[in-house]
Amino acid sequence: MSSNPVAETVASLLPRAKAELTELVSFKSVADFDQFPRSESEGAANWIAGALRAEGFEDVALLDTPDGTQSVYGHLAGPEGAKTVLLYAHYDVQPPLDESAWTTPPFELTERDGRWYGRGSADCKGGLIMHLLALRALKANGGVPVHVKVIAEGSEEMGTGGLERYAEQHPELLRADAIVIGDAGNFRVGLPTVTTTLRGMTMVRVRIDTLEGNLHSGQFGGAAPDALAALIRVLDSLRAEDGSTTVDGLTPETRWDGLEYEEAQFRKDAKVLDGVGLIGDGSVADRIWARPAVTVIGIDCPPVVGATPSVQSSARAVISLRVPPGVDAAEATKLLQAHVEAHTPWGARVRIEQVGQGQAFRADTKSPAYQAMADAMAVAYPGERMQYAGQGGSIPLCNTLASLYPDAEILLIGLSEPEAQIHAVDESVSPAELERLSVAEALFLRNYAAG
Repeated sequence: MSSNPVAETVASLLPRAKAELTELVSFKSVADFDQFPRSESEGAANWIAGALRAEGFEDVALLDTPDGTQSVYGHLAGPEGAKTVLLYAHYDVQPPLDESAWTTPPFELTERDGRWYGRGSADCKGGLIMHLLALRALKANGGVPVHVKVIAEGSEEMGTGGLERYAEQHPELLRADAIVIGDAGNFRVGLPTVTTTLRGMTMVRVRIDTLEGNLHSGQFGGAAPDALAALIRVLDSLRAEDGSTTVDGLTPETRWDGLEYEEAQFRKDAKVLDGVGLIGDGSVADRIWARPAVTVIGIDCPPVVGATPSVQSSARAVISLRVPPGVDAAEATKLLQAHVEAHTPWGARVRIEQVGQGQAFRADTKSPAYQAMADAMAVAYPGERMQYAGQGGSIPLCNTLASLYPDAEILLIGLSEPEAQIHAVDESVSPAELERLSVAEALFLRNYAAG
């Protein structure tokens, strides 16, 4: 990185950033209070509120959102007449999965092989630290030239929509000229990337019942309808032979026209086992950024250890469906529900409960904010040109903000590049990326203010 005062300041602040991220990662802030204590999320929220107050933010508040979680808000006043920029991150994290599979404890930030490991280090507690670093660098080099609002969401990973509904009820709170969502990531380490599209999502819980209770498989098997077998039939119906998603009535054959994703690189990033093929058709970018994708993310069935010879009377699964821009998530939900009902065999009773939903997003890449970010990234990443990429994941708040503030320019950046392994075991963040992106964000704020 070429030497400049902002970059030098960010570099000098990295040890402090690591210490703060260590503190923030230590909170087990999973917004599933059946599994993790609410106090852990409240502790993280209070830590963020304290950090904002220490930076001179005013009106710092813990917002009680309709889904029973808290989002943290603060406002930092800039020069009179300056533009307003909203900086977003979320402090809730995915569950750590099998903690014994982690190389080091998931809630203890640990440096290894040049990366910092811990749940939420990249997604998205590191994003909050990125915002703080950028603001501190500006304050040390002439001041922050815009009004800044920060919002840290407490339930993004759950998809329960608390902040979206709160924003709709308080439309002036998050109003801004530009919005930087710090919950995306570079296409690869060292390649500056702005995410321009997000798939939307819907999530449903399916329960199938066939009997009043489990039955002995030797006495009744062969005639008694097996609820688990019925559920397996339903789940199998959601994919074609090549693995493509097949929800009845949902057949967009869209193409991705931006940065391409080479299959060999994808296999490496996804850690696909040798000899195992990819699923679906079209380019990799088509499949992960521009087309629907169904995933069974949970299933209740008897574990192998301790299994008994029984015909199952009831079975449940959680199904996630990602949908690309151009597909309405609410309509996709209806189609998914209708598909499940139509493909449930043997007259089994089926109940479907929606547990999450968010619309897809497409950014306006011709806005002045994108030029300001491109210029900033050219400095933070010498010799590299800012790229546009999609993201298969969903950030439901984006569409809510775009609807509430149609004139706002929305940019998505962040620390979740492929090596970060977000949502997986051994999630990590590259401190070099944290440094470069903090510089880029600081310079973006300066460029945007001058534009």
